[in-house]
Amino acid sequence: MIYFFKIILDRRNSSLLMNEYSFIIIKSIFQWRPVINNKAKGNDKYHRILEAAVKVFAEQGFYQSTISQIAREAGVADGTIYLYFKNKDDILVQFFNYKTKQVFDSFREEVDKADNSFNKLRNLIRRHLEEFQSDRNMAVLYQAETHQNSRLVEEQIKEMSKMYLDIVSEIVERGQDEGNVRKDLYVGLVKRFILGGVDEVINTWLHSGGKYDLVSMADPLVDLFIRGIGNMGKINIEDSKKNNL
Repeated sequence: MIYFFKIILDRRNSSLLMNEYSFIIIKSIFQWRPVINNKAKGNDKYHRILEAAVKVFAEQGFYQSTISQIAREAGVADGTIYLYFKNKDDILVQFFNYKTKQVFDSFREEVDKADNSFNKLRNLIRRHLEEFQSDRNMAVLYQAETHQNSRLVEEQIKEMSKMYLDIVSEIVERGQDEGNVRKDLYVGLVKRFILGGVDEVINTWLHSGGKYDLVSMADPLVDLFIRGIGNMGKINIEDSKKNNL
């Protein structure tokens, strides 16, 4: 950096000749950021750092974590982190970008395998629980970030929620076309009912310390979504409304 200042120093009057070219040089020095290209993202070290960061974030909490802790977990020098990421915030954002595509490609693949709406819903929820059970650190980080008021990955979380709700909407609408799902339902409410149910099952599993098989909850969840809690053979909905039941 000193060298660049020297080349624009007029020794005759010790003043800086701030022409357009020299201004661009100085500006570029202070605004330098690492450029992460696709080749770098395919690098094993890049993914090691991502996975190490998620483990540290899950165990320590995002705000309590440091670059040094991440580097130590990944088995790299602190400075190596900055070859791939701008800072700790950038690691979190890039992880969510990476995981969003990976996880939702998996969701879509499973949903497309089924031949009717109920099986599509079952496949979606089962794969959702499988993904979170197989990577508990990701589950902890995702649940922590999605339940905060102020989120660094707000854009990524909104995108993930939209993608999930869009898949659920497709399934519900297909079920209505098949005659398997009521047509008088408010689809927006149904989507959030399903997402909220899955989210709470994952939270309960995490709070238990992962002591049971999370995926075993898939079938009971789908059964609840499809059949509800009422015994429709014994309850008349209109009468229950009138009686405030």
